[in-house]
Amino acid sequence: MRTLEKIYIISGERSGDLHASNLVLALKSLNSKLRFRGMGGNYSKNAGVHLALDYAVISLMGFIEVVFGFRKVLKALTLVKKDLLAYQADLVILVDFGGFNMKIAAFATQHGIPVHYYIPPKVWAWNQKRALKLQSITDKVYSILPFEPDFYSKFGMSVQYVGNPLLDEIKKFVPNDLFIHKNELSSHPIVALLPGSRSQEVDSMLEKMIALVPDFPQVQFVIAGVDSLSVATYELAQAKGIKVIYNQTYDLLSHATAAVVTSGTATLETTLFNVPQVVVYSTSWLSYQIGKRLIRVPYISLPNLIADHQVVRELIQNDFSLENLQQELGLLLSHLGHRKQILEGYAKIRERIGEARASDQVAQFILESIAKK
Repeated sequence: MRTLEKIYIISGERSGDLHASNLVLALKSLNSKLRFRGMGGNYSKNAGVHLALDYAVISLMGFIEVVFGFRKVLKALTLVKKDLLAYQADLVILVDFGGFNMKIAAFATQHGIPVHYYIPPKVWAWNQKRALKLQSITDKVYSILPFEPDFYSKFGMSVQYVGNPLLDEIKKFVPNDLFIHKNELSSHPIVALLPGSRSQEVDSMLEKMIALVPDFPQVQFVIAGVDSLSVATYELAQAKGIKVIYNQTYDLLSHATAAVVTSGTATLETTLFNVPQVVVYSTSWLSYQIGKRLIRVPYISLPNLIADHQVVRELIQNDFSLENLQQELGLLLSHLGHRKQILEGYAKIRERIGEARASDQVAQFILESIAKK
C-alpha cells in the first residue's frame, strides 16, 4: 500500500475554500498523518492547510475581468506550480475554480502527480468538449450536482456524485436565538440581500438591491456582509441606514421572509433554508456579450439547473432592473400562491440532492483510490 502523507489542495473563492476545509478535516479524521499545503483562504488555513498563496490576490469574475487580471493569474499559476513541485506532493486535490485548476491539473498530470477534482468545472454550461480534456488530466472526479454524472457519461467519463456539501454545512448550523436582539433588528419581516462574496460582485449588485428599500417600508432589509471585503464595500448601504450583518448568513436566512440573491452558491443555500428568492446577476457589457454566446444552458442559478425548470425567477443583465425587482419582490412577499409554488419546487430540489455527506464520502474515496494503487 502506498504511503500518502503530503497533499496539495487548491481552492479559489469563498465557497470552494469552505468545502476544501471540510474535506481536509474529513481526511484528517481518517488519517492523522496527512499534511496539507496549497492555495485557499481562512477556512483552509484554519483547517490546517499551510497556504502558499491566499486566493484573494486573484479573486476575479467575468470574462473581461479575467482578461485584465491575466498577469495576476499568470503570476499565481507560476508560483503554485513551482511550490507544488518543491513540496513534492503525493496527491493534488482541486476544488472548483475551473479556469485556474484545469491548468494545475494538466501540470500535475504531466509531472506524474495524481489529481482528484472535487466540484469540477461547469463544462456542461459552455464549451462542453472540455469534458474530454478534464478526463485526460484527472484521476478521479467528484460531483456535487446530481445531473452531472449523466452529462459526463456522454463523454465516456465516470464521475462520482457525492451529494452536496452545503447540506452538511446547514446540518451543522445551530441557530442563534438572540440573532434579532444581538443585531438590533425590529419585528418587521426581513428581506435578506445577498450581493455576493467578491468586491466586483457587490459593486455590481448592491446599488440596485438597496434601491428597493423605499418601496417596501413594511419590511426591513438586511445585507449579508462578508468580512473579507473592506468596510467601504458596504458604505452606500450603511449611508442609507441599511444594516450589514457580517458572517451570519445562515442566521439571516433562517429569519428571512424573502431574499434577493446574486447568482452563485448562495442561491442553493437560500433554497435549502426554504426562503423564496429572486436571483440576480450583472457583469460588464463585454463579458455578458461573450458569455451569452458561449453558455449552453437555459438557466444560471443552481436551483433552476438542478430542477431543470424555472423554480425561481432570474433577473440577468438588462432584466436586472429596479422595476423587475420591485415586481418580483412584491410577489415573494404578498402572493401566497407564488410563494407556495417556489417552496414546492424547493422540496423537489432537496429530494434530487439527497442526503449524502459529501466531505466524508470524498475523503473515503480518495484514500480508497490511493490504497488500490
